[in-house]
Amino acid sequence: MKIFETDIAVIGGGAAGLTAAYKCAELNTRTILLERSSMTGGVLNQCIHSGFGLHYFNEELTGPEYAARLAEKAVTHAVKIMTSCTVNEITQTDGKHNLTVFSKEHGIFQVSAKAVILAMGCREKCRGNLGIPGERCAGVFNAGLAQQLINQGQYIPGSKAVIVGSGDIGLIMARRLTWSGVKVECAVEIMPYPAGLSRNIAQCLEDFNIPLYLNHTVTGIHGQSRVEAVSIAPLKNGIADLTREQKIECDTVLFSVGLVPENELVRQCGIQIDQITNGAIVDGNLMTSVKGIFSCGNVLHVHDLVDFVSLEAERAAANAVKFCRNELAEENFITVYPGENVRYTVPQKVAPSQKNNFFLRSKKIMEKAMLEVKDQTGKIIHARKLSYIKPAEMISFELADFYADALEISLKEL
Repeated sequence: MKIFETDIAVIGGGAAGLTAAYKCAELNTRTILLERSSMTGGVLNQCIHSGFGLHYFNEELTGPEYAARLAEKAVTHAVKIMTSCTVNEITQTDGKHNLTVFSKEHGIFQVSAKAVILAMGCREKCRGNLGIPGERCAGVFNAGLAQQLINQGQYIPGSKAVIVGSGDIGLIMARRLTWSGVKVECAVEIMPYPAGLSRNIAQCLEDFNIPLYLNHTVTGIHGQSRVEAVSIAPLKNGIADLTREQKIECDTVLFSVGLVPENELVRQCGIQIDQITNGAIVDGNLMTSVKGIFSCGNVLHVHDLVDFVSLEAERAAANAVKFCRNELAEENFITVYPGENVRYTVPQKVAPSQKNNFFLRSKKIMEKAMLEVKDQTGKIIHARKLSYIKPAEMISFELADFYADALEISLKEL
């Protein structure tokens, strides 16, 4: 079997993988990037709208432009990019990580690396994940698939659509469908608040007078060979109130109901998983529970901006390089717990002596809140006021040089 030797293997060629790969190579480390698709860029290639790069490149770019910038950096820094390559297994032997890879060009081969960076991104949830009742007719799509069909395939999926969920992809597709001549009847969200960014609610729904039904659920999809209508109903005490059910005629249904990290490889090689994020449990260096394997981007936790994905990937790359050079300090990591109104925190373990970058999401919308970090005795070691926080928008902050045996991060409503 053919074996490629390298210092760092990056799995995934989207924003996280490309950023991590070029940063590793920039630090004079042999780097191989493995991407299962025929080209790098990931979902960015189908995101032809602008709004990317404001934080990372300090200018507004489309998705393909953002991906091209990163790919150019990877090529410039001599990253070995291998596309149409699927990593099937990761094993450890004599301090090395052995990746078994399937490839049309090379057949089955192995990559032997000192460190691995996981950057596989995530996939969309679908109708099957929700158990939506009704007929199994044509015209039901994930929002991302519909985006790919329109932007890359020049195929209009229907003439009258209903968006299920208010995730950012669904919101952007509501606008894209409207621009393409498709009548978007409404978006239906089961939660009492939108799941997408505020700017997307304004620019993609409100600007086009598309109704958003909050606290509603889809009770049925109707049609013979093609979707003809959907039924929706408001929730009362968490249960659909069928006395107020209404039927909306449409021929297309798009699901935008959340993302799931592509973590089959993570589970396969025994890495500990966070049951809330469905990503790996990592320390402040972004290293997982398996020594030498790092994780970053949407495979770790779902981000709201691609710029933050790249910034996180840079940190993973820097620490992976240090690990390869035996320069990553051994630390006594303490556990970080999500407290009141906090859904999750990343990283889940930190070293008090390091500068730690924390990311978290709230459980609910709050006009004003106090972010509090407490030690194991309940003493507040960090606090700051926040304005208008919502689950759809990630919160981040830095903390360094503190003394504690454990941390709890809470959001107190004011």
